[in-house]
Amino acid sequence: MTLPRHVFGVDVAGGWIDVFDTANGRSDRIFNDDIGSFVSRLPGDAFVVFEATGGHERLLMETLAAADIAHARVNPRQAREFARATGRLAKTDRVDARALAEMGAALAPRPAARPDPARTRLGELVGRRDAIVAAITAETHRLAMARDGFVRRDIGRMLAVLKARRARLEKEIAAHVRAEETLAREAARLRTAPGVGPTIAAILLARLPELGQLDRRAIASLAGLAPHACDSGLRRGRRHVWGGRPDVRRALYLAAFVATRRHPALKAARERLEAAGKPAKVAILAIARKLLTILNAMIRDQRDFA
Repeated sequence: MTLPRHVFGVDVAGGWIDVFDTANGRSDRIFNDDIGSFVSRLPGDAFVVFEATGGHERLLMETLAAADIAHARVNPRQAREFARATGRLAKTDRVDARALAEMGAALAPRPAARPDPARTRLGELVGRRDAIVAAITAETHRLAMARDGFVRRDIGRMLAVLKARRARLEKEIAAHVRAEETLAREAARLRTAPGVGPTIAAILLARLPELGQLDRRAIASLAGLAPHACDSGLRRGRRHVWGGRPDVRRALYLAAFVATRRHPALKAARERLEAAGKPAKVAILAIARKLLTILNAMIRDQRDFA
């Protein structure tokens, strides 16, 4: 993209935002009730940069999208590393807002696409299911540790409730996907691939909307499946996957694990990797990356798995 002329850095808190304006070097604190007024005053060439904060940024993002103001939501780790690279070791809301503005001006991150309400709702449903699954896992671990009869019965009742909630959420996710034409079409296409069931298809649709829009290297990086070098001088370190979107990486790892048991070509590819000395997890990650490349091409070319 062309470097934006007027960049605003925004640090998002629970009840307010701190804004740094690169044009005049001014910092302001704006409470959530006034975000709409703040966005309405932004110039047409504004580019707003803020961090992903686990949902607190949603109001700002939705208001910017409604006003057609260019904006980018960046990884907090990358933003912090940029701040350290520029010599800012202190961390306050105003310091962070300024660092985000400078990061936007220097790196010109990719602007966010206009949000799709259907995918937004799917993301909320998938997120709630993830929370319920995490609670089921935690309660299952507690049950394994518990010895008192009353406690074990109480945990058992809680697990029954949580599993019923999970089933209800999965039913709602399926109904929502069926009701939305684009989601239904893409989910059906993804499910033709080995290892991809309704839950994994929903996670990919909600958490990786860029699927089919980027090349294989960019989509692998977004999913956290791109191997990163760790070399220095003559030393050649082991490549590792890191960063990206961990929920997408977990879903693709599970899909690859299942696919390498059921699909002959992918099973053979895993066996070749393991025969070459690759640990099982490394081999499955490699197959997950291969599977992602296939899924990306399927959505891009609008074709089912061959």
